[in-house]
Amino acid sequence: MTEGVASADGGGAVVRAYLGTYTSWPGGGEGIGVGEYDPATGALRVTGVVAGVPNPSFVIAEGRRLYAVNEEADGGVTALTTGRDGVPEVVNRESTGGADPCHLALHRGYLLSANYSSGSVAVHPVRPDGGLGGRTDLVELTGSGPDPERQEGPHAHQVLPDPSGRFVLVVDLGTDSVHTYELDDRGRLTRTATARLHPGAGPRHLAFHPSGRFAYIANELDSTVVVASYERGVLKPGPKLSTLPEGAPTTPRNYPAEVVVSADGRFAYLSNRGHDSVAVFAVERQGAALRLVEAVPVGGAFPRHITLDRAGRFLLAANQNSGNVTTFAVDRATGRLRQVGSAEAPIPVCVALKG
Repeated sequence: MTEGVASADGGGAVVRAYLGTYTSWPGGGEGIGVGEYDPATGALRVTGVVAGVPNPSFVIAEGRRLYAVNEEADGGVTALTTGRDGVPEVVNRESTGGADPCHLALHRGYLLSANYSSGSVAVHPVRPDGGLGGRTDLVELTGSGPDPERQEGPHAHQVLPDPSGRFVLVVDLGTDSVHTYELDDRGRLTRTATARLHPGAGPRHLAFHPSGRFAYIANELDSTVVVASYERGVLKPGPKLSTLPEGAPTTPRNYPAEVVVSADGRFAYLSNRGHDSVAVFAVERQGAALRLVEAVPVGGAFPRHITLDRAGRFLLAANQNSGNVTTFAVDRATGRLRQVGSAEAPIPVCVALKG
């Protein structure tokens, strides 16, 4: 099926979905998974694969362009473009200059990537054909945290532009920090601020409230989410709360992963790996507070990446250890989730819907 084909019930056009995986792991995929997503029903169908892209554990799609990390010791990023048939083809690959890149973002004509194991951030210019030019910067983070196994050094886990488009934030799990940078016209990053979270938090990802005045930081190492105020590149961490309901079992250990916010700013969602749930939070006080509503079983094991579709009607969860992507209908009034589907995929760790 080509892009833009109407769904069977006339509820909208079926769009492409792209799945990240690990190609070097037993049972993993052969490259970037390709699927069809129906925004009218939330149904996802895996249709094929773009083979030969190694360990594409995080994927972003914008128009006809697609970018994937290559999460390897000699890390890289791969650029792809899609033809009229919607099938991506590799344009080129560039080195990130670090180990195990795990996150990507497009910003002002550049692709930024977070190297997890080496704790650095790489910058590549995007060419007119969608391919990548040579690296223009590599920022190396420093420091450590109290967890000797996970915080022996810096671990950049996310890089993203703020809502204003002026600043870039880097979430560092290894040092319990979030760094703010500005990107100049030469593709160079300059640090402007650093926010420190409580020791041992292990911040992994953050998401902004639509107002741009608050951000919600998912902490992988202590199962908390922190509400932070934000203004002009300065992030100020505030209250934290558990990502798990009261009385939840303490084993297996839980590791929060992705956090997303609804477009209307009324609800936030967070994936719990270990508890194997999606936590639903009501956003209160115009974004300044969160309240846990429920933690819904995810219908799989170890949900890593979650995403809301463009209309906010459905949430998709990539369940790494059970080999499936589950779909949930979103109750717009309460924020609550109801599972409506599941699609099999080899070690799905990311799902990106065509933008």
